[in-house]
Amino acid sequence: MSNTLVHSSPGTRPSAKWEDQMSETGDNRVLRGKPDWTDLVFFLILVAGAAYAIVTYPNEMDIYEKYILAGSTIFVTWVGWLWRPLRVLMIACGLAALLAIGLYDGNLAQADNQFLLKYLLSSQSAILWMCALFFMATVVYWVGYISPTAAWMGTAFTWAGVFFGFAGLLVRWREGHLIAPDMGHIPVSNLYEVFVLFCLITAVFYLYYEKRYNTRALGGFVLLVISAAVIFLLWYTFERDAAVITPLNNALRSWWMKLHVPANFIGYGTFALSAMVGFAYLVKLHGETVSWKPLVPLLLVGGAMVSEPFIFSDKENFGFWILYFGIGIIIVACILLARKTIASKLPPLEVLDDIMYRAISVGFAFFTVATVLGALWAADAWGTYWQWDPKETWAFIVWLNYAAWLHLRLMKGMRGTVAAYWALAGLIITSFAFLGVNIFLSGLHSYGEL
Repeated sequence: MSNTLVHSSPGTRPSAKWEDQMSETGDNRVLRGKPDWTDLVFFLILVAGAAYAIVTYPNEMDIYEKYILAGSTIFVTWVGWLWRPLRVLMIACGLAALLAIGLYDGNLAQADNQFLLKYLLSSQSAILWMCALFFMATVVYWVGYISPTAAWMGTAFTWAGVFFGFAGLLVRWREGHLIAPDMGHIPVSNLYEVFVLFCLITAVFYLYYEKRYNTRALGGFVLLVISAAVIFLLWYTFERDAAVITPLNNALRSWWMKLHVPANFIGYGTFALSAMVGFAYLVKLHGETVSWKPLVPLLLVGGAMVSEPFIFSDKENFGFWILYFGIGIIIVACILLARKTIASKLPPLEVLDDIMYRAISVGFAFFTVATVLGALWAADAWGTYWQWDPKETWAFIVWLNYAAWLHLRLMKGMRGTVAAYWALAGLIITSFAFLGVNIFLSGLHSYGEL
């Protein structure tokens, strides 16, 4: 495999040996099977839930939101067929949210009185559990390089973190309505909520690829960027009291938000995943390298990835962010020092390249849809599709970046080192569009200022 540009057919197939290994473990990457009675039952459960919501709360949704809810039943059924573990996750999260709603019994004060709400199922408790479980998963995945029998616990902790995170968001949605009828809204409206969403989407896509390629060796890499986001989330929660539910900005009171924001963060999550897979690719590639010279760019760029988000100019917390950045650099340096051992556990380069390509392809598709939806929303809210607002400008830069990556991949056969470094650098661009614009710039999209 060339480390720069090679001319070959679009897409990269994992090695035959690796596919045989996946087949032996029962992981069929190609055939999903025909829809069966379980898919029908799942669809009927979703239809029943949607019908109940529309009939019970007819005045809480406008006609567009009702169409979105109805259309979601078909989309979610399709996604559940593509990857059936998601059906179990969605049902479990729904049941947990219903239990929490029942325990509240219309009174938000029950969060301090009911044991399950106080310690498990209130939105803040559930999201804190998510944070703790993602940290535990990160540690266990790295321990798995030394003791492979422990690696399964990383998967279990990641699934548990995803469960608590999604359940927490669902409960938070209801908690807003309990505060005041006009306070309730889908919990993707501010920096706190979308950081939770980012962690969850990145984790879910990682779990999908972990199963599809029958490898847990990437868990430590992907969970690093999730843990970095979790550190920011915890700081933001306790330093800025960000978990408090607040009224929506008038511009956000729109059904467009239910489509635009989730699609956007599927893009952000998969771009982050591809960057960490690119990091793993470079570690694998240089696993036998003695000289540190080719690893210096990886150390610098990788350190920036692990230390997401950027160092803040807030003097009050400057020391914390210096420490945050320093720990990130140390973690990356330790990974590079142990690169020989780590490289021996990672999948073949062809597999890592394939995951990186597929993650960027999915992210680019959803990010494109989100950008179009955002333009339509802007026209509806402000009377113009595009105003070159800082957020819009940087979203366009992100789109151009990954469009160029995919173009060179498909048209010129870009593979290897260039693609991996580009994926890593792409996360810096994406991070600035996601977070840096809110910190350093201002504009019409400044809903998540620190």
